[in-house]
Amino acid sequence: MRRLALLLVLASSSALAQSVPPSSATMPAVNDLPNPYRTVTGWAKLPEGRTWGSTSAVAIDKDGKSIWVAERCGVNNCAGSPLPSVLKFDDKGNLVTSFGAGMILSPHGIHVDKDGNVWVVDCACTLGAAATAPANAGKGHQIYKFSPKGELLMTLGTPGGGQRDTSYFWQPNAVITAPNGDIFVAEGHSSRNTSNARVFKFDKSGKLLKTWGSWGKGATELDQPHALAFDSKGRLFVGDRGNDRIIIVDQNFNVLDTWYQFSRPSGIYIDKNDVIYVADSESGSVNPPHVAWKRGMRIGSARDGKVTAFIPDPDDKAPSTSSAEGVAVDAAGNIYGAEVGQKALKRYEKK
Repeated sequence: MRRLALLLVLASSSALAQSVPPSSATMPAVNDLPNPYRTVTGWAKLPEGRTWGSTSAVAIDKDGKSIWVAERCGVNNCAGSPLPSVLKFDDKGNLVTSFGAGMILSPHGIHVDKDGNVWVVDCACTLGAAATAPANAGKGHQIYKFSPKGELLMTLGTPGGGQRDTSYFWQPNAVITAPNGDIFVAEGHSSRNTSNARVFKFDKSGKLLKTWGSWGKGATELDQPHALAFDSKGRLFVGDRGNDRIIIVDQNFNVLDTWYQFSRPSGIYIDKNDVIYVADSESGSVNPPHVAWKRGMRIGSARDGKVTAFIPDPDDKAPSTSSAEGVAVDAAGNIYGAEVGQKALKRYEKK
């Protein structure tokens, strides 16, 4: 009887071990995959005299071919700048629309909904010394919904930020809308153990419905939830950057799966065929604990999690954030990478 009990315990332990996903520390780095893309620099044309600032925000227009970018006014924030930070380029890279001057301190994420409206995240997290400037008091930490022409339609969050459920946000990173109009916002841009790290769910009118998450390293905890994307089944992919993983949840925040094979996610995009594109801008030389994983963009399937391609960061010795942080893909399959470190928007075309 004792032998039977022992066998049952061993069998149960083995099954449990197989069901628990590997951590980033135990999973071999996924680096050696083909790169079927060529890099195009300088595709998007800024007005004469204007140069790119840092950008982590890129999205595809409702037409499937025009590109929206929110960039940081030639530097790493727009505090005090007269420049419009929200830019739209046509499929040839020509600037056709711009707006948002004087409104957004640190544009961080951007999303275009099914009606063509443009949502911009002001994380107010890249200001440096300007964070305490009197001119910036009561600004930032908000989400803006614009019409395609730049008319402000909705604002979410307390001006200047808040760190309680009734007074939010603090350093929001990403926004996305579900097909029914529900709004999801990821918050928390620091890995300090006192930081906010959660995802909000609002209805289409902006009424708060639910929040999920707190800072930590556990299976259902978050550390810098930096990116959001939906697959064709309506599952929400949360880029849990500080924990080097993607957590997949349903729209009520029940955890469905956890993936480490796409490395440290700064940006996530999932196309209509459930191809997933994950930008990793903070591994390798930037992050000694995660040094075995190369920075770059991993491409695979949102259905089974298999990684099939990798666009590497050409700078393998970068000391800080490098390569694409934001990612979007147009209807023709061209990839756009928004870069903080290199201050650029890159386009990747199939070879």
